[in-house]
Amino acid sequence: MLSIGMIVEAIVFFISAFDAVDEDLDWSLVYPELGAGAERDKDREEARQAQSLLSKKLDDMLKEAKLDAGLMESLGTSIQNFKGAAENIAPAIDSIAATNKYSEQLSLAAAQMESLNSLYKLQLESSSRQAEINEKVTENAGRLKDQMESLATNLSSLNGVYGGMLSAMSTNN
Repeated sequence: MLSIGMIVEAIVFFISAFDAVDEDLDWSLVYPELGAGAERDKDREEARQAQSLLSKKLDDMLKEAKLDAGLMESLGTSIQNFKGAAENIAPAIDSIAATNKYSEQLSLAAAQMESLNSLYKLQLESSSRQAEINEKVTENAGRLKDQMESLATNLSSLNGVYGGMLSAMSTNN
C-alpha cells in the first residue's frame, strides 16, 4: 500500500509540474497587509513629487539670490583658505598653551620662593636671638668670673682671719 501511495503521489507531482501558473493572483485577499502596498506606492509617488517640487523651488531661490557655480566655487576656495589659515594658527595655539603652562610653573616657583624666603627670615631671626642669648651668657660668665674672684679674695681673707683666730686660740691654750 505504501508503495502504491508513493507512486500515485509522484505521478500527481509530475503532472502538476506542467500546469500553467496564474500570474494574476491577488494575494491581498489572503494576506490583507499586502493590500497596504498600493497605499505605500501612492505615498512614495507623492513624496517624489514633493521632492521634485522642493528641488525646483530651491533652484528658483538660488537663481533669485544670484548664487551660481562661480560663487559656490569662490565660497569653496574661501573655505579652503580659511582651513589653511586655521592649520597655520595651530602652532600659535600650541605656543600659547605652552606659555600658559610656563606661567603657571613660574607662579608655583614664585610661591615656593616666597615660602623659602619666609623660612630664611625665620632662620635669620632665630640666629639673631641665639646671638643675643650667647652675648648675655658671655656677660653673665664675665660677671660670674668677677664674683668668683671676689669670693676667692673674700675666702682668702676669711681664711687669714680664721687662721689668725686658730693660731691665737692654739697659743693661748
